[in-house]
Amino acid sequence: MLKRALIFVHRWLGVALCVLFLLWFPSGIGMMYWDFPGVSAADRLQHAPALDPSKIVLSPSAAYAKLEFSGPRPQILLNSFDGRPAYRFRFGRDDAIVYADTGEEQIDVPREMIDRAATTWTRQPLSAAGVERVEEVDQWTVQRAVSSLSPLWKYSWPNGEQVYVSPTTGEVVQYTTTASRLGAYVGAIPHWFYFTPLRKHGPEWSQVVIWTSGIGTVSAILGVIIGIWMYSPSKRYRYAGTPTSIPYRGQKRLHTIFGLIFGIATATWAFSGMLSMDPFPQPTGGQALALRPGLGPTIPEALRGEMDVAAFDAKAPREALSQLEGADVKELELTTFASEPIYLARLGDGSTRVVPLNGVPQAELDRQRVIDVVTTAAQPEGLAEIRVIDQYDAYYLDRRRTRPLPVILARLNDADQSRYYIDPKTGRVVGNYNNGNWVSRWLYHGLHSFDFPWLYNYRPLWDIVVITFMVGGTALCVTSLILAWRVLGRKLASTVASPDRALSEDLA
Repeated sequence: MLKRALIFVHRWLGVALCVLFLLWFPSGIGMMYWDFPGVSAADRLQHAPALDPSKIVLSPSAAYAKLEFSGPRPQILLNSFDGRPAYRFRFGRDDAIVYADTGEEQIDVPREMIDRAATTWTRQPLSAAGVERVEEVDQWTVQRAVSSLSPLWKYSWPNGEQVYVSPTTGEVVQYTTTASRLGAYVGAIPHWFYFTPLRKHGPEWSQVVIWTSGIGTVSAILGVIIGIWMYSPSKRYRYAGTPTSIPYRGQKRLHTIFGLIFGIATATWAFSGMLSMDPFPQPTGGQALALRPGLGPTIPEALRGEMDVAAFDAKAPREALSQLEGADVKELELTTFASEPIYLARLGDGSTRVVPLNGVPQAELDRQRVIDVVTTAAQPEGLAEIRVIDQYDAYYLDRRRTRPLPVILARLNDADQSRYYIDPKTGRVVGNYNNGNWVSRWLYHGLHSFDFPWLYNYRPLWDIVVITFMVGGTALCVTSLILAWRVLGRKLASTVASPDRALSEDLA
């Protein structure tokens, strides 16, 4: 009776979800190589003009004084806005912009400025673009960070480039090309259920993903249980006149075989996909190091230290840029390392240079000094180890190999086994891990993306393994879809012929 009940539940869950699973697996292959279009910090650097020292007149302290702000020190960047050098002061999520050439604060965003932002990004004439005001979110603005900025101005060029500009900030917030849109249709849109009518309703979209992946996990687990239950190592069944371990024929036989091979992976993928939506309350553990009440600064805080904007008057930004003559500097960050003011220059190719107020530009900070700062900040727990690594490890990795290397690994001798990865080129923490993150690291990233160093470091081994499982899962879903079609066909036929007979077939 229990076996019949399990088969009944698995059958009808399969009927309900087989199409969704068939979307997930092939689109998972697409997700390996194409992301959803967006505008990253690297994109902004690439499209920004290089800073011209001759146009920088205002000092950082004079620009900051114009804001008459007395709160915590903001993050300060010197980059370009509307083709002019400008100081950007970031107070949490809010920005204030003061032009470095005239000292005026950027407040209004006229339509001409929006047009210039779009044409500067694509380097194409405005006359060739189709322009429209997008009041409602569309397929490429459904992400929360972009949809919250609506309405937007959309610019479309004949070569397929599309740019969305915020009339509030005057900046490009979304950029797509024909290739990036096709990649999204192959991967992210079906895989994440990023269908506009659903995704634009954030809470409802989240619940749909959580419940479908959760129910899908149950269905897959039931399928594995049934397959193992029905499997006969002694080959007590007969198939085509010969002994066999599986009692079924046709598509049901194929479905059982694929399920026995790929069923566990299917269940773990569905479950880890559900975890990506944070369906459960976050654990409260693993926070001791982040808070450290009364124990002094954390490692990220110690690496930064205190900053005084007026200190940068000792070396004006134009002087720092003159020391980097010939470099394609797109942005200067006014920051500190262990309370020592420095300029961090970002170049168009994504590389960085450190410009101290006293001295010449450097490719990176002194590694021993970074280690000394971290060692002091780690007290009283102390360090279990600190060393330079030039390969990704189990807690700091990137299959596209864009995260910085080498980095300094600092592992604390605390209860949470906290780990920090510090980029010596910037003095910033670029990765961290502690015991409170194990669900995200292993149950989500580990199960869902197979992001294990022994696979990533020997590509295309990772690609072969993941695609093999994806193709196997797709085959499992195809047989499920065929069986679902047959079940529905028989159900409809039986219902028309005899309702009582249909009920008895359901229980069979």
